[in-house]
Amino acid sequence: MDKLKKIAGAVAALAALALGGAAIAGATGGGGESDRGDGGGGLSAAVKKHAGDAALKAAGGGTVGQMERDGEKGATYEVEVNRSDGSQVDVRLDENFHQVAIDGDNEHAGEGSGD
Repeated sequence: MDKLKKIAGAVAALAALALGGAAIAGATGGGGESDRGDGGGGLSAAVKKHAGDAALKAAGGGTVGQMERDGEKGATYEVEVNRSDGSQVDVRLDENFHQVAIDGDNEHAGEGSGD
């Protein structure tokens, strides 16, 4: 019986930590239409649209892959773009969706690096 109580206590503690983390993430994320993202890994639909369009323009076309908030090279967002030649680049954008850098993910994708 003591073993069952210990397991239940551990599960309750983990659940409390998870809920606390979610509350903190929600509290720091801001909200409202003018928000450029949710402060976590996810981005609002408006941000995804702007970032995707800007990344495609910077990369010279392709399809948008994953995107996330980013802090490298002074960027705010990172958008993965898959080019029609099979190469892939990471386009880094500032808070106004201007290109900060383009980093190639393979040997075909190094053109146009940086800004």
